[in-house]
Amino acid sequence: MRKKIFAMRYTAGQPAKQVFPPEHRFPYVHRLPEGTLLPDYKKLKVLVWNIFKQQRAQWQSVITDFGKDSHLVMLQEAQTTPELVTFATCHFIGVDQVPALSFPQHPSGVMTLAKSTPIFCCPLREREPLLRLAKSALITVYPMPNGQMLMAVNIHAVNFSLGIDIYKKQLDTVGEHIQHHQGPVLMGGDFNAWSQPRSKVLYHFTRKHHLQEVSFEHDFRRTAFGRPLDFIFYRNIALERAVVLKTEASDHNPLLAEFSFL
Repeated sequence: MRKKIFAMRYTAGQPAKQVFPPEHRFPYVHRLPEGTLLPDYKKLKVLVWNIFKQQRAQWQSVITDFGKDSHLVMLQEAQTTPELVTFATCHFIGVDQVPALSFPQHPSGVMTLAKSTPIFCCPLREREPLLRLAKSALITVYPMPNGQMLMAVNIHAVNFSLGIDIYKKQLDTVGEHIQHHQGPVLMGGDFNAWSQPRSKVLYHFTRKHHLQEVSFEHDFRRTAFGRPLDFIFYRNIALERAVVLKTEASDHNPLLAEFSFL
């Protein structure tokens, strides 16, 4: 029997609580709760980073220097240590994590930090067929300053598998949500696209859902077999700038991007 999938929501000064996937599937309409104020920022600053379970020194200084002023932070392999949870709840309103790997004290998985409260939260998890380890994804929706709703997809794609069936299945599950969303979309994470078949599946997926890829003039992204692993894709927002930060604070380098609203 599969374990029930949920996200953990962290709020400063309050106990963490479980958030389960929405009961009703498609189609759905995102509506703001009555009295909700829209954010007032002019640009959308985004950080995407596989943080390697905070195993290396300097991760705190990197995420503090480049993450606290971002409006949206998508972390993969984020382990819910007190240090990370404290940072997240001090600087962000919405903090949601999907536990994928259970460690003795703190689970690890994708974590999305946002300056806005999500009005929709759907945790996803997929088990790798060879090692039986889980990889997670998280879909959240936030109000934007222009009144639109931004869908943020934070994904850590399955890695060890024979063939591409399970890889495609994980992306297709995400794609069901994207195709029913009317507003802008931002999708980032560690896609483990280390082979030609995986890359073909990924780019077929992005074409199908009209997602553009963020490119980097100086590309210092982590690679495997000569192929980058980390990506940011977007739809219905405008890319202003993007850089890859070189650091030894993880086995992946953070991706930084800034968008404007259409």
